[in-house]
Amino acid sequence: MWNVSLCVTTSELVAWTYFGHRPQSASRIRGVHTAIRMEIQYVYQKERRDFGKQCFFADKNELLFSEGPNRGTFKEYIQRNPMDRETQKSRQMSASEANTERAVFEHKGINHTEGGWPKDVNLADPEQTVRYKRKIEKDESYIVQVMSLTKPMEHCIFQNNAVNIYENYFEDLEPAPLVEKCSSRTVNVYRDPSAIQRNVTHLSWSPDSGKLAVSHCNRDFHEDRSSQSKNSYIWEIENPNAPLQTFEPPSAIVCLEYNQKDPSSLVSGMFSGQVAGWDTRHGKKPIALTDREVSHRDPVNSVLWINSKSGTEFFSGSSDGQVIWWDTRKINEPLDRLLLDPIKTDEQNLDRSYGCSVLEYETTIPTRFMCGSEQGMLFSCNRKGKSPSEKINIRIMCHLGPIYTVARNPAFVKNFLTVGDWTARIWSEDCRESAIIWTKNHSCLLTCGEWSSTKVSMFYISRMDGVLDAWDLLQQQNDPVLSVKVCDEPIRCLRSHEAGRLISVGSQKGATYLIEVSENMSFSTRNDKPLFTAMLEREAKREKILEAKLRELKLKVRAAQKQDDDTEEARASRQAAMDRACQQAQTDYFKTVEKLRSSRNPDLYPLSGDEEEDTADRSEMSQKDTDTSEKH
Repeated sequence: MWNVSLCVTTSELVAWTYFGHRPQSASRIRGVHTAIRMEIQYVYQKERRDFGKQCFFADKNELLFSEGPNRGTFKEYIQRNPMDRETQKSRQMSASEANTERAVFEHKGINHTEGGWPKDVNLADPEQTVRYKRKIEKDESYIVQVMSLTKPMEHCIFQNNAVNIYENYFEDLEPAPLVEKCSSRTVNVYRDPSAIQRNVTHLSWSPDSGKLAVSHCNRDFHEDRSSQSKNSYIWEIENPNAPLQTFEPPSAIVCLEYNQKDPSSLVSGMFSGQVAGWDTRHGKKPIALTDREVSHRDPVNSVLWINSKSGTEFFSGSSDGQVIWWDTRKINEPLDRLLLDPIKTDEQNLDRSYGCSVLEYETTIPTRFMCGSEQGMLFSCNRKGKSPSEKINIRIMCHLGPIYTVARNPAFVKNFLTVGDWTARIWSEDCRESAIIWTKNHSCLLTCGEWSSTKVSMFYISRMDGVLDAWDLLQQQNDPVLSVKVCDEPIRCLRSHEAGRLISVGSQKGATYLIEVSENMSFSTRNDKPLFTAMLEREAKREKILEAKLRELKLKVRAAQKQDDDTEEARASRQAAMDRACQQAQTDYFKTVEKLRSSRNPDLYPLSGDEEEDTADRSEMSQKDTDTSEKH
């Protein structure tokens, strides 16, 4: 370390100045200038390593690399003669000038204060000011001055009206979107690794959106399952070669659903009627499994997680007509049961209950859910109801066959989509008699449906002929905007990704297709939501008017039937009286004939005792009538 110090005392400087630049002794200086003695010291320090490496320069004769000429390569080239070559180390630049008129703009403000009024005019009195203005306007010089000020004012107005070519007009308006054709492409195909092909029965996206759970099960009751695999799989969407994880259940899984709050938890419904809980961190076996005594009697068609404080509750629906609530912590003790009885009564009967084909649950409405039945009836239920009649609020006959899909619109929870038989229908909770929007009848059966999670007016439908239809109700209502032939076998299920671009489709032969749609099918514009809201309200209002007219027509029909019933009763009574009169006349006629025969031939036709008395009475009455006529 090098230290450089500089020390100068003020007393020495004063001594040099006071004694003519001749240094004096220190004692004398301290004696003379004791009062002004002040010592100031500045020390500058810097370490040697901060100066950098010390440079040592020396001459050295050393050759590092040398490449000599190769005479053999001369034959491959032809010398150019003459040859001109220029070398410029900097970029070439050109200077150009143009003489144009420069427009200089200035922004100025004016503070105006009304003044110039004579002293005899009071500004607070409007009559005096108006009178003075009229006096000035009558002056001949007033018109001349106004005309002289018109030209500079007109010049300023023209300057203000000049068009700025760089100004961006209509900044608040959204630019018109480009008309893009709807399209799609198949990204990946995930095939069942088992030797025997099995149907894809259910699909579920993980909350982190990177994995897809696929359940496989052949639901044909007449098929031999002893040699079939029971496994279901979790696939990573980027790796279609091998599944990420394999589940090995005791019975084939019909439905497998992710917990949207915990990506490692899943629940499944099995072909045996049991339900199971799974954890991806605990291997291939289920962590919880119900006993057969408390489980469903038929295959479980649908399982869904519900909102709860613990996050471990779910419910399941089966073809046996039961909906059961479970908790994965105590899975052998069902929390509650509900029978889908089509008759509104407090006494439920399992024998007449409809089988549950699909469940629907909206997290924003935690106490309400919907069940689609195999007989085409939709049940709207409330879990908080005390009696069975309070738990099932609404029963709607939606389709001619099983309901395969019940899905609420993510943006309009009052409207939901149902898919069954040959049509897809959109319903409103305010209209219970009929759907407000429905598609045309397709040539083949529909199998599944799903709303787009990012575009409010878009939904997808899968068909038995292997076609996937995309419907955009704001664009067209008669036909789908896109129909894709995904495969040659029937499509059994589909599931839309939360980002909107990806759709997973499961086929009957065990293949799962990942389809990516175009960008215009995956987002809603700013006007889509209000337009779709107006459309739904308009259709719901139209359906309400039709329902009111239908109820009025039914009342008229009932009144007419009642009137007809009254008329029929009167007509029947008149007919009965007429029949009795005819019968009496016929009886009297035959009695009269017998009497005439007996009077002519008493031996051949003898009269009975009643007939003789009747004949005597008649003869007596006839004799009285004869006597009366003779008197007259």
